[in-house]
Amino acid sequence: MPRQVDHAERRRRIADAVCELADERGLEGVTLRDVAARAEVSMGAVQRCFRTKEEMLVFALGHIGERIGARVRARLVRSPAQSAGTALGHAATEVALLREEHRAEARVWLAFVAQAAVSEVLARTVQANYAVLQESFARLIEEACADTGAAAGARADTGRAAPLDPRREARALLALADGLTTHVLIGHLTPREAEDVLHTHLARLLPQ
Repeated sequence: MPRQVDHAERRRRIADAVCELADERGLEGVTLRDVAARAEVSMGAVQRCFRTKEEMLVFALGHIGERIGARVRARLVRSPAQSAGTALGHAATEVALLREEHRAEARVWLAFVAQAAVSEVLARTVQANYAVLQESFARLIEEACADTGAAAGARADTGRAAPLDPRREARALLALADGLTTHVLIGHLTPREAEDVLHTHLARLLPQ
């Protein structure tokens, strides 16, 4: 009897192969032949899973985005003793990919983001990932304001009370976390320095 093929598992293996190769040589160096060899499947198997290279890249981007997103979602689950501000800090740190064990993911993610600048299909996938994260951040910022009795978002850093807009602040926080990924990868900041930048921003945003 022919062995049953788990197509979902094969697609994940191929996506993992794409990410490994992108980490080693950038997306421009990823070929279908090399992906097949790394995934230990035939070229025909790759082509049966994905009609085009672009389709394969979109799936691989979604695959790594889901891995990162799963860790972020786990951080968003608050225990009774955890504040929304603390959960927000943990989630933002996950997005920034500052830990050593996530350095390869950071390189691959930025490779995809760079390619998305010239690929509308990839750009839509990246935008969808950012939109979900931004909404999560905005919700936690709103909850943190309520936790501290600042439901109206009063801030006095300009010498007068000003409303805090959770969506605007979520956009800024996401952009900061994303930028720190780049600064650590190129060696401009150490992971510890990047964490300090992130935590300083959060402390100003949501003072205790």
